[in-house]
Amino acid sequence: MATKPGVLTDWPWKPIGNFKYAVLAPWVVHSTYSVVTQKGEKGADLFYLLIFPSLLARVVHNQIWISVSRYRTAKGNNRIVDKGIDFDQVDRESNWDDQIILNGLLFYMANMIIPGASDLPLWRLDGVIITILLHMGPVEFLYYWFHGALHHHYLYSRYHSHHHSSIATEPITSVTHPFAEEFAYFLLFAIPLITMALTGTGSLVAAFGYITYIDLMNNMGHCNFQLVPKWIFSAFPLVKYLMYTPSYHSLHHTQFQTNYSLFMPFYDYIYGTLDESSDDLYQTSLKRQADSLDVVHLTHLTTSDSIFHLRPAFASLASNPYASKWCLSLIATPWALVLTWFCCERTFISERNVFSHKLKLQSWVVPRFTMHYLSKGTQKGHLNKLIEDAILEADKKGAKVVSLGLLNQDEELNGNGELYVQRHPTLKTKIVDGSSLAAAIVVNSIPKETTQVLLTGKLSKVGHAIALALCQKGVQVATMNEDVYHKLKQGIDTQFGNNLLLAQNYDQKIWLVGEGWSQIEELKARKGTLFLPFSQFPPKKNVRKDCYYHTTPAMVVPKSLDNLHSCENWLPRRVMSAWRVAGIIHGVEGWNVNECGESMFSMDKVWKATLHHGFRPFSLPTFPYLS
Repeated sequence: MATKPGVLTDWPWKPIGNFKYAVLAPWVVHSTYSVVTQKGEKGADLFYLLIFPSLLARVVHNQIWISVSRYRTAKGNNRIVDKGIDFDQVDRESNWDDQIILNGLLFYMANMIIPGASDLPLWRLDGVIITILLHMGPVEFLYYWFHGALHHHYLYSRYHSHHHSSIATEPITSVTHPFAEEFAYFLLFAIPLITMALTGTGSLVAAFGYITYIDLMNNMGHCNFQLVPKWIFSAFPLVKYLMYTPSYHSLHHTQFQTNYSLFMPFYDYIYGTLDESSDDLYQTSLKRQADSLDVVHLTHLTTSDSIFHLRPAFASLASNPYASKWCLSLIATPWALVLTWFCCERTFISERNVFSHKLKLQSWVVPRFTMHYLSKGTQKGHLNKLIEDAILEADKKGAKVVSLGLLNQDEELNGNGELYVQRHPTLKTKIVDGSSLAAAIVVNSIPKETTQVLLTGKLSKVGHAIALALCQKGVQVATMNEDVYHKLKQGIDTQFGNNLLLAQNYDQKIWLVGEGWSQIEELKARKGTLFLPFSQFPPKKNVRKDCYYHTTPAMVVPKSLDNLHSCENWLPRRVMSAWRVAGIIHGVEGWNVNECGESMFSMDKVWKATLHHGFRPFSLPTFPYLS
């Protein structure tokens, strides 16, 4: 919001939320009906019919810019502003489609009210020329002075400050304005369109082409990476007065009182508001190489619709905990097949972060889904090749640590990452599976009053470490599985062995659950039981409404971790999985050790270091029986 919201700040359909698209329904139905039933010599009014398809095309156009921009800024090369974005900015810009709805309504109305706005021919050269001249003249001129007025403290605090809250811009920042301001922009951009209609020179190409030009330049100018090549200005020197660049407009968002022009900078040259560093920033950003790399977190896709949850995909979905939706799954399935089998035979970057202003972090995604990992018989070799190539690439780029997330560290797949260390003994990058921190989080999440816990599900490296730590602390660890009991018995010292029990019932109030947890067991738990997963994935379904379910091992990240604006899978905002946090801690502490295979890092040491660097336990709910 603006610092002092003015009149008509909110959009009229804000109270109805996602049902806002329904305001277009009557117009879409009427336009379709009128075209279907149109009779006579004139035939159907194509402009009236094409308004709605053009709105959908604009949504797709904007989304392409969002995805490309987020992917490029994650890579880091040609980046302009180092400042990251946060969840506040994502929420503030989540209504970027409001202006498309507004444009659609006004186009429908104009088609019915303005003479000459209907029954447009496909092409007229005079209309195209008029559009170009009117944009270069009145539109750019009036915008320059209107924009300057918006920076006056009265209008700025009530309207334009909302837009300028975004220092590091994204393409959709271009259309993030209060309602009154966006309405004024529409009237301004409508000058060529209305003129064409009134003079009878309009055409479909001129109308939709002009709208596409506005979207293209708006999106391009608000990217946080330089994409306009130098040869354009070398070959055509006058272009620098007719087309701005992302770096040019970026200076307006960082300096505020310079570079007011819309798309054509020549008015800044004429009136002396050009930022003197415009050319230097353009050259610098164009030459900027990708950042050095310290830590890579290697993850993978989960369900087919998780591709929409990635940071470069839909911002609104990525900024909230992942929840599978059947409608998205239907749409995602074909795209998932294309992504996994035809387009991506290597990992891709999904996110870039900076920790404490010095540690450079990236998240890389293996383009395979959980189902591929579960069918190890046919996919094992290929998966290992993808993971191994990613580790070697990270090593080549100078990464200190590669942390393995989700099923990339599966014991049956690669021995918790040990396979890659054995194959490449000279590897400088350290492989971290994060087991010690995951175990430490679970151990420290158990209430101090607890005397006995139940361990169930598949016994993993993390589960084994938790059982050992609890027995040493004097907490009894019970299990119903004899095989698990005997495996644990072999790894626990005699002096603590009495704390390991073969359970006879399910009376324990704290359950530690791993993969393959039986739903039959879940139903046998007593009322009020707390289920603490130590697995990479949470329980598939929480069937007990009278029990408490904690999330997988995770921690709340400190403010010193910058550019975090997407959720990690099912975790809440600014909460990060233990396995990902472990890589960060190993990197910032400079621990030059592998934590993979059977080896475990010190749980106490990694826990203290994690707290020291500002990470905090993800808070538990209040449990009545613990009071």
